[in-house]
Amino acid sequence: MTTLARATDALTRDALTVLQPGFAGTTAPDWLLRRLGEGLASVALFGRNVTSPEQVAALTAQLRAEREDVLVAIDEEGGDVTRLEVRTGSSFPGNHALGAVDDVGLTREVAAALGRRLADSGVDFNWAPSADVNSNPDNPVIGVRAFGADTDLVARHTAAYVTGMQSAGVATCTKHFPGHGDTGIDSHHAVPLIDVDADVLAARDLVPFRAAVAAGSRAVMSAHILVPALDPDRPATLSRRILTELLRGELGYDGLIVTDGIEMRAIAGTYGIERGTALAIAAGADAICVGGGLSDEDTVRRLSDALVEAVRSGELPEERLADAAERVRSLSRWTTANRPGARPGDTADGDVGLRAARRALRVTEAEDFTPLTGAPYVAAFTPVANIAVGDETPWGVAAELRRLLPGTETGSFSGPDAGAEALAAADGRRVVAVVRDEHRHPWMAAALDTLLAARPDTVVVEMGVPRAEPRGALHLATHGAARVCGLAAAEAVVGTGR
Repeated sequence: MTTLARATDALTRDALTVLQPGFAGTTAPDWLLRRLGEGLASVALFGRNVTSPEQVAALTAQLRAEREDVLVAIDEEGGDVTRLEVRTGSSFPGNHALGAVDDVGLTREVAAALGRRLADSGVDFNWAPSADVNSNPDNPVIGVRAFGADTDLVARHTAAYVTGMQSAGVATCTKHFPGHGDTGIDSHHAVPLIDVDADVLAARDLVPFRAAVAAGSRAVMSAHILVPALDPDRPATLSRRILTELLRGELGYDGLIVTDGIEMRAIAGTYGIERGTALAIAAGADAICVGGGLSDEDTVRRLSDALVEAVRSGELPEERLADAAERVRSLSRWTTANRPGARPGDTADGDVGLRAARRALRVTEAEDFTPLTGAPYVAAFTPVANIAVGDETPWGVAAELRRLLPGTETGSFSGPDAGAEALAAADGRRVVAVVRDEHRHPWMAAALDTLLAARPDTVVVEMGVPRAEPRGALHLATHGAARVCGLAAAEAVVGTGR
């Protein structure tokens, strides 16, 4: 039976309200401003939209001149996943470093400082934190984005992060429900399967989300993962059993439910973005994240038209779409009421990020190690970055070492001959080898073997999840590749930070 729409204009406005699209450029295009006038209630910022805090503040002011209560969202986890500092690397260590320190007060302080940075630039909705329990060490997309592999540790730090960031007036979006930590596939590329019993999920993956709900997280992001114990047919983003019956019903959550990027292949490659959008809202999602890959007006039109048509065909109850739109407006009212006003460039947070990175550093050194005083050669063994992290953001220790030891040179190596190539490039200089998730890349482990056999005085800096045994004259585990993690490691290499 076809649902009778209240009015075409109201229905279209609701359809636009539930979309959270991105765009190209560092100023708002005309089509985006026009859509804000027609009902669009959220805008998403990505790395391509950011050049400086002042530019972001001007951009958000431009958006709010068109619609004062617009939600401005960003994917700013800190650590490896940064958009606000996409060109330089983050001033804040990521979740894994904070979990390694295991001081919930510090996590709360870091999140509050990061929240102030966002608020100062006019951003009021952050698609963070990751509450995933990284139970699969070979996980290709979570890794250092998680606080760790221990459920209770992840839960307490998730709650601290939510509390800290929201104290700055920035709404958090805890992700990726019901937990992306036990996957061996990146949902940017395909549909991951988590095939464990419901009691395992309840005792492991759901616990941090319960903590986030208790802490008052204003939003939760769904994962594009198939969890047969919860729903054997549809991924979580499209599952009423998971979003409505579990998250809303069993966990008692009443805030906004946002999808992960709808254009990710896990949805786009199996359902298509139009049908995926309609199914997600019908299942209980309230907002559709889109724009990481598709960032034009045509995408907004296609998705809003798909929602209108789904209502008219009876596939999507109009009341469900209206409820979703009202939840978006409710979050907007909260952020508007808690908005501190833009103060771009504010430095009130001091050096909390660097202090946290220093505390996260794990140092193992040989008895005869002496700090470096001459310019070394930095050999970066570079894996392919996952899509969430991206390849625009610099990482490593070379830039920081160059400031401390002028004349430092660097090169990037990968593949079966990486070790020999790095040795040749070093040309007798002291080597600092930088690796990221060595345990996931056999070629990287082999390169280190080659390098250390020839140069046992090599310094090893591990910037991913540290799984391998420490080796080298000095082994530094940073628990992430944020800029401040690189600075903390560089200080240890020259002996100033230990």
